[in-house]
Amino acid sequence: MGRSSWALTLSYIEKLKHSAERTNSIICMGIDPIPEYLPNLHQDTGKKITAFFETLFQEMIQKRILPGAFKPNLGFFSCLDRPRENIFTGSGALSEILDMLDSLFPGIPVILDYKRGDIARSSANYAVEGFKSWGCDSVTVSPWMGRDSVEPFLKEAALHDGGVYILNRTSNPGGREFQNVKSEESGLPMFRIAAEYISSWAEQYPGTGAVTGATNLRELKEITDFYSNAVIPLLIPGVGSQGGSVQDVIRTLKESAYDTGIVRINVSSAITHPWIKKGDKAPEDWKDVCINSLRYFNEATVRKT
Repeated sequence: MGRSSWALTLSYIEKLKHSAERTNSIICMGIDPIPEYLPNLHQDTGKKITAFFETLFQEMIQKRILPGAFKPNLGFFSCLDRPRENIFTGSGALSEILDMLDSLFPGIPVILDYKRGDIARSSANYAVEGFKSWGCDSVTVSPWMGRDSVEPFLKEAALHDGGVYILNRTSNPGGREFQNVKSEESGLPMFRIAAEYISSWAEQYPGTGAVTGATNLRELKEITDFYSNAVIPLLIPGVGSQGGSVQDVIRTLKESAYDTGIVRINVSSAITHPWIKKGDKAPEDWKDVCINSLRYFNEATVRKT
């Protein structure tokens, strides 16, 4: 299965704007399941994951509290597979979850977070993996091998009215070790040079976006200022367990006069298992805890239709 035919009639930028208006949300709900922190809905790990998300999704629909995008991280699923033993627990769970998203939330973009990037032929295969094999609306990509590594994703995305989020300034602490190094030629940090390339690629391939972390507000401001006159959707991770503040992100976007309708602020465990921060097991009222967390982040973006 893939995304609905209705959704495929829209460009990726239109999908983002339309879903933000429909859900009144620019929050991206990260889907990064850690089985030991999920409620014990089933003994089988794969069924435990799918039962959790099916129950949570139905609760979200009932309460009419939705995100503006979903972002499953492939690594949280593929690590559960044992292909040489013919065991595909994680892949099976991800497939079921994607089917649920297609059925329950048509029109809400699904971003496959796999951060691929290789030589051209390999990148072309990874692009097929994201858009055809998994049937997602957009993917995350590393730019550090250059245009010939990135362009296969951009071309494949264009065939599917999809998007490509290119790593610009990541939210992890080690990101500065390479991304903040200054070029001897231009004096600009590498993340700023990456932004120039992303901007250039976006002119040819609409739907090209950037991943910029919420944990580095100075860099976020510099990047949003640079992109302020372009149509480059941002995916902003780092809010929640990584320490980023959704209020700080919104303030930075407003200072740059950035179109928040094409922005998605990612929140993962702080929505799907916020009790993990204290190392606790899922409480009995876990559905309310998750829904209230999503409500909080939606309201914190102060997006009104």
